[in-house]
Order: sequence, then C-alpha cells, then structure tokens
Amino acid sequence: MSIAQNNDIHPDPGAGDNRPPRPADALASFLHGLLTFDTLFAAGGLRVMDTRTGVTLLPGCCSGLEDWREWYTVFDGGKPADLGHDPDPLAELHGGTVRLVVDAEQSDSPAIELSAIELRHLLDGAERDLTDFHAVAADWLRRHLPDHAHPVSAALARLLALLTAAAPPGPQRRIDAPVAKPGPKSTRPSW
Repeated sequence: MSIAQNNDIHPDPGAGDNRPPRPADALASFLHGLLTFDTLFAAGGLRVMDTRTGVTLLPGCCSGLEDWREWYTVFDGGKPADLGHDPDPLAELHGGTVRLVVDAEQSDSPAIELSAIELRHLLDGAERDLTDFHAVAADWLRRHLPDHAHPVSAALARLLALLTAAAPPGPQRRIDAPVAKPGPKSTRPSW
C-alpha cells in the first residue's frame, strides 16, 4: 500500500501532467498514480552493511528502490553509481575491488570494500528477493483485487525494474564484473 500511496499524486494538467483525471471509485482513485505515472518511485533503496565492522551504506535522497539497477553502473569503471545525496553515498570500482563510501562529502567517511564478484552476487540476490516479492504480491493481487491484479502487477514489475514479461520492453543489459576470487561474505543488502 505504501508504494501506491507514494505515487498517489493528483493529476495536474497546469503543470503538463497529461494523465487522465482521478476516477470517482475509491480503489481506482487510490491506484490511479501507480497505474498512470510513467516513472514510479518507491522510497528507500538498497542498503549494504558490513557485518564485520558494522559500517552501513544507506541510499541517499532521490535514490529509491526503483533505482536499484543503478548499482550495476559501478562495473562500467567510468563514473560512480548514483546512489543519491544527503548523505552522498558512493560506489566506485578500483580494479577488482568495489569501494562503497558512506558519505563522499566527508573526508573521513567510513567505507566498505568488497570484491566486484561479491557485489555482483549481492545484486543477484537482491534481484531474486525483488522477484520473489513481486510473485507474492501478484498472488495476493489475484486473490484480493482480481479486477486490478494484472495492471497493478505490471506496475510493480516496472517499478522494481524486473526483467519479466510483466515489465514493458526497454533497454536491458547486464554487465559482468571483472573476474576475481570472491572474498569472505561480509556484506548484506537490505531495504
């Protein structure tokens, strides 16, 4: 419900919002933003914690769960992944090691270092978790909101950037991390 509520913004034609007007039906009105916005958002994002040191990297403002695939840009080796601001978390690739800086605006900011392979495994795990969440949500929708199940399920798949049949076609790529020996498991994503 929070995802629908976060996207429940009344259409504003004066601001160039060309979405259809909000329906009179209470449920359809509540789902309106989720079903009509081109770019959906879900507050929060991926969190990485080093369980050995307790250092935790939190997503910054403007880096929601819908942006989780942004983490893959770290493997490009060019610009760092955009993980939001306030704090200003940073993920950079240095050879076969990824350095996750909690707040790049602080010179003494704590950081987490892990192999690129380990980050790839963590992202694969996050994708599995999001896919599993989507499957549970789709099942719940079929049982409790059968008239809205398909469009809401498709909106969730799009929001979660899942590469499923329910998601609209678009650019889809996967970047392989540099080959390196995985280190000890020390981080865990959560949201």
